[in-house]
Amino acid sequence: MARPIWKGYITFGLVNIPVILYPAEKKFDIQLKLIDSRDKARIRYMRINEHTGEEVPWTDIAKGYEYEDDNYWVLKPSDIKAISGEHSKTIDIVTFVKRNSINMMDFEKPYYLVPDKKGEKAYVLLREILKATKKIGISKVIIHTREYLAALMPYENALVLNLLRYHQELRKVTDFEFPSSRLKAYKISTKELAMAKQLVNGMTTRWNPKDYHDVFREILTKWVEAKLQHKKVSARKIKTQLKKSNIIDFVDLLKKSLEKNKKKMTKKH
Repeated sequence: MARPIWKGYITFGLVNIPVILYPAEKKFDIQLKLIDSRDKARIRYMRINEHTGEEVPWTDIAKGYEYEDDNYWVLKPSDIKAISGEHSKTIDIVTFVKRNSINMMDFEKPYYLVPDKKGEKAYVLLREILKATKKIGISKVIIHTREYLAALMPYENALVLNLLRYHQELRKVTDFEFPSSRLKAYKISTKELAMAKQLVNGMTTRWNPKDYHDVFREILTKWVEAKLQHKKVSARKIKTQLKKSNIIDFVDLLKKSLEKNKKKMTKKH
């Protein structure tokens, strides 16, 4: 069972729903540690005072607000608590919006909201109303001394709090040089568009996340296991043994389709 991140209330109007916040993600990071290649000893990091060069114990570590270059105001836990106030324990729904009105680029990180004691009825009521109206609640929440914008939304039998990026946190499309929408500039014909559309339609399936997996992690795990058993095996051989990924190279298929079509046209003439 995952550890709870936060405990508080969903609030909107006069409604308060006691909830517990749990991470919805499960991390499967490959645990590659930094070691000394000579004796395989772990590389350790220390908290060093930049002036004295000495290690600083955790008891002396504080959070500081930089109000000028290299000038800090030390914040005590009591200061942070006072600034956060009662909002440090609430998910305040400030408005409701249509479910499809949020851009996928705005989503950052999901959390599960589990009802706390005596909160089931109000929890279910909110969940079902959001499902029926196809709405999500735009909320404010403070987690680990930072205020987040979040989308409170139903997912199966759960309420999910999906942290959102503030608009200023996303780079603008105009900051980059993307190809223009003028197809003639890239000599894309109507026939090529029709063929690409046909190819996409032919490759279209129902989305099933279980069809996809971390091939790199699987290969590395099996390779290390084989090495520990003193077996002579290459990473390439393990890769061929694993089930092939169903990720298709669209550009490669399109090129092959176009070449095939050109050959057919040449034979006709």
